[in-house]
Amino acid sequence: MTNPYAAVAITKHGVDKARALAERLPGIDLYYLSKWARGDEAQLGYRLFEGPVKPVLQDLFKAYKGLMIFISLGAVVRMLAPVLEDKTKDPAVIVIDECGRHAISVLSGHLGGANELTLAAAKAIGAKPIITTASDVQETIPADLFGREFGWEIEGYGKMVSVSASLVNEERIAIVQEAGETRWWTYDKPLPAHIAVYSHAQEAMQAEFDAALVITDRLLEADEEAALLENGVLYRPKTLVLGIGCNRGTSAEEIERMITSTLSELRLSVKSVRNAATILLKKDEEGLLDVCRKHKWKLEFYTPDELNQIPLKNPSAAVYKYTGAYGVSEPAALRSSGAAEWLLEKRKSGNVTLSIARVPLASGGAAGS
Repeated sequence: MTNPYAAVAITKHGVDKARALAERLPGIDLYYLSKWARGDEAQLGYRLFEGPVKPVLQDLFKAYKGLMIFISLGAVVRMLAPVLEDKTKDPAVIVIDECGRHAISVLSGHLGGANELTLAAAKAIGAKPIITTASDVQETIPADLFGREFGWEIEGYGKMVSVSASLVNEERIAIVQEAGETRWWTYDKPLPAHIAVYSHAQEAMQAEFDAALVITDRLLEADEEAALLENGVLYRPKTLVLGIGCNRGTSAEEIERMITSTLSELRLSVKSVRNAATILLKKDEEGLLDVCRKHKWKLEFYTPDELNQIPLKNPSAAVYKYTGAYGVSEPAALRSSGAAEWLLEKRKSGNVTLSIARVPLASGGAAGS
């Protein structure tokens, strides 16, 4: 495989449409029966196969992010049934009739991206997209995709099915948003009356609701968790920025220990860390680089002049002597996050100095807008 998606066809007309799709939609490896070879397959990178398609489909199912199959829906279901695992693991599968009239989202519509793939494929060949997931049909929030475009991380899928049912059945929904991007309502209509937005967990706990979507970078208190997550889903937006300074040669273990213990003490989730930031002098600091690689955090670097543009409450002459900046962790956190204040101005322990800032909520726009 060289691309994330595979298209498969076994009939003459299916091959015509599959080739058209591969030409118009990027990221596709094309497979079809060798009896329909046209002689240009090697040049175009198309793959030919002999014999039954079932083992081919089952192998491709395990290798690709998504399959676009020009075979009847019933046949595809029967052939793929033995290899189905779980909606959090299975790839996207869409079926397109051999005349290219209909593109149907079959498997992993939300988490696997089949619905989006269906729309893209249909547009590419002029087909009618068929999507049957309830949240898409009703134009409401898909709980398993909520905030995905912003990078939000779901913490626990245990109540996903029941919360999704509450959404599509138009039961009372409490959305608690304490942090994160707010332009999550993408439909061209007002937020429905059965969905209420609250700015804090305690506010929502005074209301009556049937299900909750909780967006926060805080660690919930026991009473909040009991009330909101009994039938709720917790989302971790990427809102925390770590400004980090350290002595040369500081180990990754010491840096990580400082970060995790401080976040825990402040009741903040490590899953909500968006990135770290420091001075350009630390671009080769292995311990810091290792921590960021481990957690998949982007590490941003600033010159002393860039850091000195951020006003500090406690500028340090000693830090300036060695770095040319009056501070490292504090201005790096504010500059990277766009915040006006710190959640933690500065804490020093051993060889590490840490500051924490939160990306402003207002940067995402008005909730539900």
